[in-house]
Amino acid sequence: MAPKRTTVRDLRRHNRSTLLSKLFFDGPLSRHELSQLTGLSAATVSNVTGELVEERLIIEAGLVESDGGRPRVLLRVDPAYGHVIGIDFGETGVKVELFDLAMNRLAATEHPMTSTRPDPAEVVKQIVAGVTEVIDNSGIDERSLLGIGVGVPGTVEQNKPVVVHAQTIGWEGVALEQLLRASGITLPLFFDNGAKTQGQAEMWFGAGRGAKHAVIALIGSGVGAAVITDGTTYRGSTSSAGEWGHTTIVYDGRECRCGSRGCLEAYVGAEGILDRYRKARGGREISGTDEQSQLDALVAAAVRSKTAARVLEETAGYLGAGIANLINLFNPERIVLGGWAGLSIGGRLLPRVRQVAQAHALRHPYAVASIELCQLGPDAVAVGAATLPVAALLDEGADPRENTAAA
Repeated sequence: MAPKRTTVRDLRRHNRSTLLSKLFFDGPLSRHELSQLTGLSAATVSNVTGELVEERLIIEAGLVESDGGRPRVLLRVDPAYGHVIGIDFGETGVKVELFDLAMNRLAATEHPMTSTRPDPAEVVKQIVAGVTEVIDNSGIDERSLLGIGVGVPGTVEQNKPVVVHAQTIGWEGVALEQLLRASGITLPLFFDNGAKTQGQAEMWFGAGRGAKHAVIALIGSGVGAAVITDGTTYRGSTSSAGEWGHTTIVYDGRECRCGSRGCLEAYVGAEGILDRYRKARGGREISGTDEQSQLDALVAAAVRSKTAARVLEETAGYLGAGIANLINLFNPERIVLGGWAGLSIGGRLLPRVRQVAQAHALRHPYAVASIELCQLGPDAVAVGAATLPVAALLDEGADPRENTAAA
């Protein structure tokens, strides 16, 4: 195959993307530092940053002393250039958060779901209501929004329009993008699996930062993971890679929500943990109004209840064995445990999880891997979803709304 010809336009986009990304992640920086860090010539840096300043994408951010010469001007991405919205649609509800371009959270709202198998129309209604709320509560001009990112359970098929396959909640081929457009949303929309958006957030700002090979695990009602190889999220042929929760941990074991048996999710997902606890208590209900409060009650009871302690101990064992599988399969340098249930279990039992993982993993890959907790907390999926329009801005070196208009 003949090599693809690089045009002047391609080169310009590459240079803008390179400089804008460097300033976003590592700024403020001087033009001299940008040239040194990116390998671009001083003239190219001067020309491109001049364009970006003129477009208000970057601004001056003070001065820094130079060696014997005039002080150098520092540059940074302008936080006020625009805003982004991140949406975490999970089994328990819809969380909507609004950020500026420095990823400062300006407003947030949450709408619980009435069913674990929600109707797509109800989800769309909650998303639209949440978007309206955060815009109104923040007081921003809606015209400043660069785009909306949505993290969803299941596989996201990046067609036009985007289609979602979420077997555990009964969604097969749901055209979520089309439904949101029909509801009146005209802003650029970006979709990805929730575990993958959490993964991007942790790699950009949290416990994954600096790692090239990592697995960012999400444990809530369900279980998933983002597999990062050489700094890039591994997606597989249809973007369903990372369905860690539906790997088999016990042959012909407990029934999983996906319809199979013995899946890891049936043992370490919140729904599976609580079901095992109820059965261990002879069917007695657990105090709390939802899964999160019930899991909190289970964790709290473990200090005085042998039954609760045993269920948590077993959960840590299954989780440690599942992490050992990740270590043996992917040889990561870092495994990050996130999701609201993952943080609840990991916060109490991380040493036991590590101990079991060590017992089941091969010695050498275990020795080079660290196992730690997510740093961004239960908002990581929404934060990661908000990075989707930011990533489009950085990749193109231009406002994602311009690409939408051109399309």
